[in-house]
Formats: sequence, C-alpha cells, structure tokens
Amino acid sequence: MTRLVLLFTLIGLACGSGVRAADESFTRTEDVIYGRKFGTALTLDVFTPKENANGAAIVWVVSGGWYSAHDAVNAGAIGEYLKRGYTIFAVVHGSQPKYTIPEVLEDMHRAVRFIRSRAAEYKIDPDRIGITGGSAGGHLSLMQGTAGTLGNPDAKDPVEKFSSRVQAVACFFPPTDFLNYGKADENALGRGVLKDFKAPFDFHEFDGKTRAFVPITDEARIVTIGKIISPINHVTSDDPPTLIVHGDADFLVPIQQAEIIITKLKEANVPAELVVKKGAAHGWAGMDKDAITFGDWFDKYLAKK
Repeated sequence: MTRLVLLFTLIGLACGSGVRAADESFTRTEDVIYGRKFGTALTLDVFTPKENANGAAIVWVVSGGWYSAHDAVNAGAIGEYLKRGYTIFAVVHGSQPKYTIPEVLEDMHRAVRFIRSRAAEYKIDPDRIGITGGSAGGHLSLMQGTAGTLGNPDAKDPVEKFSSRVQAVACFFPPTDFLNYGKADENALGRGVLKDFKAPFDFHEFDGKTRAFVPITDEARIVTIGKIISPINHVTSDDPPTLIVHGDADFLVPIQQAEIIITKLKEANVPAELVVKKGAAHGWAGMDKDAITFGDWFDKYLAKK
C-alpha cells in the first residue's frame, strides 16, 4: 500500500465511527454523475436524512493526497452531520496520478455547481451549502471557500450558469501555501516534504500542434501555478466562515499552513477559527469527536435565516 493510500485509509478509519451504512436513518444514492471529462464520468453519492432534514447541504470532499475513490466513501465519517439533518454530497474527483491539482479544482467547481443546480430536486437551500474534508480534502475545501466563482450566464451547459461558491468551510489539516510550506520560501510543489506526492503537481498542457499533452517545465510557470492552487492567495473579505482543526505535531502538513491562512482570513474580517490538537500528527484516533465541533460550526453559519 502506498503512503498516500495508507494515509487516506487511516483518516477514513479515524473518522468512521459515527453511523453504520446499514442504519435506516438516511437514504444513499450512489454514483450520481455530476460531470464528464475525456469520456469519464465524475460521480458523487447523496446521503439524505429520512427525518428532520434541515434544508442545508454539506459537500464532503473525498480526497487524501489528491487521491479520490468511491470505495473511500465511508458513511461513518458523516454520521454527525446526518443526525443534525444535513444532506451530504460525497464528491469523488478525478484522482491522481491521472489528474493534477488544477484539473481536480475544475471537478470541485463542477460538483458544487451541479449540486446547486439540483437544489429543488434534493430539497436543499442553494444558499446554504458548506464544505468539509481532510488533508488534500481540506485544501480543496479551502480552495472552494476562497476561490469559488459565480456562474457563466452565457454558458450553453445550464449547470455552468450556477455559482460554485460555498457558505461555510470546516476542514482538517489543509495545505494552504505550497510556496511557503512550513516556513518562508519553502517550495512543496511535489518537492521537499511532499516529494512523495509528485503526480498531483505534474502540471501539463495540451499542445495544439502535436495534439498531445506535454509537461510544463518552465520554473516560472510552475511557480505561478503553485500560487494559483494555494488558497492563501485567494483570501478576500467575502469568503465564508472558516474553521480548521490541525495537530501541532503534523509533519506532513505543518500547522503553520493553518496558522497563516487563519491569520489572513481574520485580517480580511472573515469569521475564522483554528482548533489546535496538542501532540497530534496527521490524523488521530477519535476524529469523529471533532465532527461535533464541525457540526456546531455548520449549525452556526448554515442555519436558516
């Protein structure tokens, strides 16, 4: 088992004691297609409470090391949210090593637009959508929070007319600045601490002349992409309330990553909070208890006005 798959598995196990898939308190609709890319279907699972649905939604980013798979959708990880009445959308994005982070970000925009476009069908309020995830899933959650965009009213595809913005973020130990990773000027674009995660940073582009994808090798362009995929560079005053839970003994994603973006969010007058887990590394036993903290955060900011 590779390091990233092991990491992904451990995080899922740590979060997975809240509710059993066999429980009858919710319905699960699997493999809903929210988009397609190069002939491949992009899917999400929908978890709907049978009773006391509160009309709000939470997007669960199923991602660890930017690896995503339907098999990793563990209903136990979202038990707390289901008990509170949230409709959960477990999003599986195009996974590394096939797809890079910029491509994954496109998938996440598409997923949120799709969910919002089906708000009436899923009986949710399109203006009360939160997002959560851990590690890479936390990074993607923050990117959606800071860099979600309005829809294109002129788009031929009706889904693309909807916004990909979210109204609240709560996530675990997210990378936030790949060019200042743990300390100033530390480049982690598949390097340094993240040297074992090269595939998500293997940026490439389509060459119209050769009709083939070619790697981007120019360092200046790589750095520019690194800035674009770092949430800290997108913080503005209209970002949604953001909560991060992070261990202070995390060597894979240094707690500095959480500290610097929380500081920047607060400077922009965005409600933001960092919960520090003393002595905790990258994932810990009992993370399901932290879902209570996340649930309180979502209740506070996604409650019906």
